[in-house]
Amino acid sequence: MKIAVITGASSGMGREFVYALDREEEFDELWVIARREERLQALRQRCRGRVRPIVLDLQSRESCRAYQALLAEEKPEVAVLVNGAGFGLFGVFAQMDLDRQLDIIDLNARALTAMCHVTVPYMSRGGRIYNLGSMSSWQPVPYINVYGASKAYVLSFSRALGVELKDKGIRVMAVCPGWIKTEFFDHAVRDDTIRYYNRYYTAQQVVDKALKDMKKGKTVSVLGLPERVQVLLVKHLPVGLVMKTWCRQQGK
Repeated sequence: MKIAVITGASSGMGREFVYALDREEEFDELWVIARREERLQALRQRCRGRVRPIVLDLQSRESCRAYQALLAEEKPEVAVLVNGAGFGLFGVFAQMDLDRQLDIIDLNARALTAMCHVTVPYMSRGGRIYNLGSMSSWQPVPYINVYGASKAYVLSFSRALGVELKDKGIRVMAVCPGWIKTEFFDHAVRDDTIRYYNRYYTAQQVVDKALKDMKKGKTVSVLGLPERVQVLLVKHLPVGLVMKTWCRQQGK
């Protein structure tokens, strides 16, 4: 049984990956993972292929073990893994709830790592892994501190994992978009700490670019010429100057 596995499938980037993969490829099943069952069930009405809703909260290690047990029982061929689950919070680190910030690390970094680890044994040559990073992956980001650090982990982890899996013919890509119009902001924005948003893209634009970049053999996907220029600059400018520029943009 050939399947694609997509986490964070109930909204945003994860849901858009579901639509795109269903539209462009043939799978025996799409395994869609998220906490909100009604959202996952709704995907069945929007997709032409067979959708299997899997209700899990990946912040819990027990959920990752439940997914691992399901793989062991079904023994599918996982052709595509999309780690789209994640969230962030904007604000001053010392003033925000500790547990919520640890939740960011658990979902964005630990759960993504676990999903890769338990899924790779069920992948073969030609398999693809999309890990959702961010423009924050490239630089320290004050006032989005923990989120940015978690996405830096995603970029580093994805690049290194891609090297380890190269001989197996499994490709790994970090998808690092800028600001995207999704429900992310409903959870992240609590006040006016972050005020400056230079430009927005849609989730569909980001996913379409990621699919094209994967076909080209790229290991990182960054949508937009201004964003690619920004990445280039960040690599060469002093870190202190980069953070100072960001803070000035936010009125800090």
